Amino acid sequence: MPLLSVVQMNSQNLIEDNFIEIERLMQQSKAEGAELIVFPENFVCFAAGKQRETAEQFEHIQRRLEQLAHHYNLWIIAGTLPCPFRPDGSTIKDGRVRTTSLCISPEKTEGRYDKIHLFDVQVGDAVGGYQESKVFEPGDKPVVIHTPFGQIGLMVCYDLRFPELALTLRQRGANILTAPAAFTYTTGQLHWQLLLQARAMDSQCQVLGAAQQGWHGEKRQTWGHAAAADSRGQLLAMVNNEGPGLITVPFDLQEQQSVRNSMPLMQHRKLVTF
Repeated sequence: MPLLSVVQMNSQNLIEDNFIEIERLMQQSKAEGAELIVFPENFVCFAAGKQRETAEQFEHIQRRLEQLAHHYNLWIIAGTLPCPFRPDGSTIKDGRVRTTSLCISPEKTEGRYDKIHLFDVQVGDAVGGYQESKVFEPGDKPVVIHTPFGQIGLMVCYDLRFPELALTLRQRGANILTAPAAFTYTTGQLHWQLLLQARAMDSQCQVLGAAQQGWHGEKRQTWGHAAAADSRGQLLAMVNNEGPGLITVPFDLQEQQSVRNSMPLMQHRKLVTF
């Protein structure tokens, strides 16, 4: 039965410092026998206003992550990285970037997903309002990647609030949903665990929610509590400490199939209109 690691980080502005933590967490994951490690949103650099600058290093960062995946013989869900070009290679002309989540095997990058739902909301915290669409161009394609331990549907943070995406990924064969995130302290406290369990229950997939935790600069505070929920929607494990850490959980494909057979939600689903 494969073991999967889900990471909590407190990433800051300096890429090299974050890479030291990334490699330490990979070493811990490997020691615990995991085959996959899921990093959070903004895991290589959490620097407001520097997304375009970081995006210029996208391919260099990607190569470094591929080297680490090969060295540790681990699959990586590379949280999110700002990317200056679309999946077809075309450059984003208006200065915005894509929020990109990479799936990397020990051999190569297997696929990418660009965050579809952008966080344009008002939150009662020190930042106040967030408008990701000013900086980021949304993606428009759901992505499922084949791996030796199951089909992985890629999601990112705010995507968790939209069950249609989770259901689409399930329809396309997903067994596991990954959700790198940087939930605000306010919204995370209210909804993070609830959303992970709800999307697992809706889709009958195992959901892996990697998370940022703590302060990033003077204003931005994230909730953390990296966690995993099983195909029944039950919480498997959660990081409850502050700062970096990880959980490692099993993925039981046979148990998942039993859950789906006993309650065939996809076969029963109807599109209801009034």
